[in-house]
Amino acid sequence: MALSNRCARSGAAATGLTKALTAPAATVTRTAAQRRSIQDVAITRTGKPIIRVQGGRSSLGGHNATVFGATGFLGRYIVNRLARSGCTVVCPYREEMGKRHLKVTGDLGRVVFMEYDLRNTQSIEESVRHSDIVYNLVGRDYPTKNFNLEDVHVEGAERIAEACAKYDVDRFVHVSSFNANKDSSSEFFRTKARGEEVVRDIFPETTIVRPAPMFGFEDRLLNRLASMTHMLTSNWMQERYWPVHSIDVAAALEQMCYDDTTAGQTYELFGPRNLSTSELAEIVDKEIIKHRRHINIPKSVMKPVSELMNRILWWPVGSADEVEREFLDQVIDKKAKTFKDLGMEPDDVTKWTFQYLQGYRSSAFYDLPPASAREKREERKYLHVIDDQ
Repeated sequence: MALSNRCARSGAAATGLTKALTAPAATVTRTAAQRRSIQDVAITRTGKPIIRVQGGRSSLGGHNATVFGATGFLGRYIVNRLARSGCTVVCPYREEMGKRHLKVTGDLGRVVFMEYDLRNTQSIEESVRHSDIVYNLVGRDYPTKNFNLEDVHVEGAERIAEACAKYDVDRFVHVSSFNANKDSSSEFFRTKARGEEVVRDIFPETTIVRPAPMFGFEDRLLNRLASMTHMLTSNWMQERYWPVHSIDVAAALEQMCYDDTTAGQTYELFGPRNLSTSELAEIVDKEIIKHRRHINIPKSVMKPVSELMNRILWWPVGSADEVEREFLDQVIDKKAKTFKDLGMEPDDVTKWTFQYLQGYRSSAFYDLPPASAREKREERKYLHVIDDQ
């Protein structure tokens, strides 16, 4: 009887030991099943298979993308979004020091750098030959001694589009500009419009993107109004536009990488609020708790002076065409698609002014809350009486 009890206890103990040993293994198996990455083979527009994965900085698979203009303002945001989702991003560059901030945007081997020249067709072809999607973000606000606006916006875009057509790249996204118009009084807008026509003739499935004036950490919109150097204007700062967040534009460009229905479409990407430069300057002044003075100079004087300074000085000081653009309000092409067609809602500029402009405050006001919060706090001091009470 005692022996049978011991055997029973031994059997129970053995059973408990077996459960204790097998339970962690089952848990590990279930955990591994839960953590298994979801991946699938997708067939692109041209019939090329691509392994699409869940994404993530160290994921293996996904698209090979080339981003011309990656070292610019918008370029760093789209490179960051693509590289951190596991895509291999080729970044053509001109200056060695201009690309170093992009090295950390993706995991090791995910961001590939290739030196190129916009006039060297072979270097352009080497940058796109292994890619599934190519982004052209190359642009110039003012002419230089090496490149005028025609060289960059038309001839450069033409070479990139020809390289994409030669190697049968699946997708080509060409970033143009708002107000792109062949009949515009601004050379910048005229060359942007001609660039759109050229790339569409060569690569009919080109996706054209026209972003409004963008704001962000390194922008030339909020930072320019907040700095002490922006003093001269010609149109009393009355030009109107819909400022758009650079991160929203980058998110839209990333979505176009995965959505083949955007091929051959034209998108106007603009923010939810229409502002003049003067109204935006007031918002900036409230945020930095300073008053920036702006001096208006007639257009007949400002244009030749800006043209001369642009030729003599070697740092960006404006140009005659930038003065001309101050007299042109943003016009939205109603036939083009917008953020809404991508299922996105762009952010208002006032939501981000505190984050981007806090560094312009003096030490006495640096820790104060955002301007919107201060205005709401000020309103609570007063008793609001409704007429029907």
